[in-house]
Amino acid sequence: MSLGSLILKLQQNYQHGLGTAYYRDIVRNKILSSLPVKGNTSKECEIHVLTSASDWLNLVWTLKSFYHFSQRQYALCIHDDGTLTEENITTLQYHFPEARIINRKQADEKVLPLLSSYPHCLEFRKTNHLSPKVFDFAAYLQSDRLLLLDSDILFFKEPTELLNRIEKPEYKFNSLNADVQSAYTVDPETVKNHLGFHLADRINSGLGLIHKDSLNFAWIEEFLSLPNIIGHFWRIEQTIYALCSSRFGVELLPLAYDVHLEGSINGSPSRHYVGKIRHLMYREGICHLVKNRFLEEIK
Repeated sequence: MSLGSLILKLQQNYQHGLGTAYYRDIVRNKILSSLPVKGNTSKECEIHVLTSASDWLNLVWTLKSFYHFSQRQYALCIHDDGTLTEENITTLQYHFPEARIINRKQADEKVLPLLSSYPHCLEFRKTNHLSPKVFDFAAYLQSDRLLLLDSDILFFKEPTELLNRIEKPEYKFNSLNADVQSAYTVDPETVKNHLGFHLADRINSGLGLIHKDSLNFAWIEEFLSLPNIIGHFWRIEQTIYALCSSRFGVELLPLAYDVHLEGSINGSPSRHYVGKIRHLMYREGICHLVKNRFLEEIK
């Protein structure tokens, strides 16, 4: 490695300070010494997550903090984006022994034929690496209710209102966390003019309750025909969830679940550490959990 490359690597590793690097590179690995989470077979709701070789360790923190503080045993399905190694999969299976882990080849063989009658959906599934978060979650869902969960979320106490909405049989809305602002590839006026319904503001597809009936492939085929909808590679997946939820019926989760780029945990049950604040997942979130004896409690 050249001196220039070494300097660049050091700058990248330590750009958010030594504390962040310590919790990211040393403390984060300690969760792999914790006990497996067993008994997650309840089909009252099923958790679906999409992960990668770069995110799977964060996902272990996400899932273990959720299961610990929620004290629920929702079934779990982990989807490989195609980059997980055999070692990654073995480790995930050890920590979540009842989980279904779906590798990308296996998913392609199941999902692509399901989309053969939906050409826009099929093309999107083939070309967007986040598209399994829509189609594969729907195809593999074995419950009427899905807990949508990203691998950059940590839980700090019981997410009471989220659980209430999941477990209340008469609750018929999708319910997701609110983004800082609307981040879609279509505007509400286009949706209203072409589809005849209102596109809800600020839906973030990182955390929430999704009803199986709202992930309707015929709807998504219609949505993908909107003018210029194929835009920013990650906003399009979020846009599809927003469109499905808006047509089906949606409510945002309470303020405490909102994505926020400023401030701290401040008593919230969870925090979504989106890209701009990913470093805080280590320096703030994991640090907070460790200082409150989370690792000792899950051993």
